[in-house]
Amino acid sequence: MERKLFTALQGDFSEKLNNSLSKQGFRRSQNVLYRPSCAECSACYSARIRVADFEPSRSQKRTFRRNRDVNREATSPWATEEQYALFRSYLDSRHADGGMADMDIFEFAAMIEETPIRSRVIEYYTHEAREKTLRAVCLTDVLDDGLSMVYSFYDPDLAAASLGTYVILDHVAIAREARLPYVYLGYWVPGSAKMGYKANFAAVEVYSGGEWREMGDPEDYSADTHPLSTDPIAEQVAQITLPDTRPTR
Repeated sequence: MERKLFTALQGDFSEKLNNSLSKQGFRRSQNVLYRPSCAECSACYSARIRVADFEPSRSQKRTFRRNRDVNREATSPWATEEQYALFRSYLDSRHADGGMADMDIFEFAAMIEETPIRSRVIEYYTHEAREKTLRAVCLTDVLDDGLSMVYSFYDPDLAAASLGTYVILDHVAIAREARLPYVYLGYWVPGSAKMGYKANFAAVEVYSGGEWREMGDPEDYSADTHPLSTDPIAEQVAQITLPDTRPTR
């Protein structure tokens, strides 16, 4: 049974709250910040890449070269029909049974546009016959210590191009140019085929036990489903630090 700890993200201190809680394993969805808090499971790890220490693998270098004709454009968080068409194609191909499978264009627009913080839509295009073709999109939050990849999707018909990997590599490049130390990838779950790609990147850290740690060997992790694997909600809340550094007691 899924359970989450969450808080509203609104008001004058939204930016500071998002910065602070992102460093404590939280993720943003529209105007809500959340962190998994299942009663008998602690399998979800927030993951981020340490930009200064990242070195692409040989296959990732090939992916970057393979997509040398892809162009990037960063825009304000505004949804378009072209984005939605690509989003639907991606979901129908990769996540037809997922929780977002029934999302209509209005819900998609809300996902993109309802943000109280500094967010960007980063679009990736190719040019063919003098026309731009949208290939991938990433909704990205700009934090004080990095880029948070809120949600990304890409053309499922171009599997050989490894566009999902390319978008992450490009975000590392953007963060490096901006001198931001981290790229936040979202949650990684040991043994999950759909999330396993996050462990393929060098210099990945996971949030565990109240701190960021080097991931190391992914095989050393398992989905802990022991009844005592998760602290009670009250203890979790008490351990959260707000932007003014005072605990939430």
